[in-house]
Amino acid sequence: MAGKMYGNLLSCMWMCFLVVVPLASSSREVLSSKECENLGFSGLALCSDCNTLAEYVKDQELVSDCLKCCTEDSDDSMSKITYSGAILEVCMRKLVFYPEVVGFIEEEKDKFPSVKVQYLFNSPPKLIMLDDDGQHKETIRIDNWKREHILQFLREKVKPASSAI
Repeated sequence: MAGKMYGNLLSCMWMCFLVVVPLASSSREVLSSKECENLGFSGLALCSDCNTLAEYVKDQELVSDCLKCCTEDSDDSMSKITYSGAILEVCMRKLVFYPEVVGFIEEEKDKFPSVKVQYLFNSPPKLIMLDDDGQHKETIRIDNWKREHILQFLREKVKPASSAI
């Protein structure tokens, strides 16, 4: 009985190894953030998320695109990234569908002087994160974010008292 369980465990570990190792390639093609956004991969996806996706979705092209757009996992890698400012871009006509974003703009936005609101026709709600030179570094869709998630993200990722914008 124990031998059979051990054999099944080894078999399962080997299958996991076969799935994960090809996805963990260190020399991988990387796409620009605009290309990734056009493919539907926006935000700060970690490569481990792509590995999880591969477990549930059998479309290798989709997984491959995910891997071209992800950020390598490392201890606390995402918490170290900060930005000088951000642009909250949204279509004014679509705001009615995003009450959490409206609440943030009307009641919380003034707490973040380096965050500007930009209305662009047909644009889904997104945060465009800016570097010290005011250049776009990352685009993050926030369609389904709650107001408190927007607040928490901006507190953690936008440098306070920035004059870059």
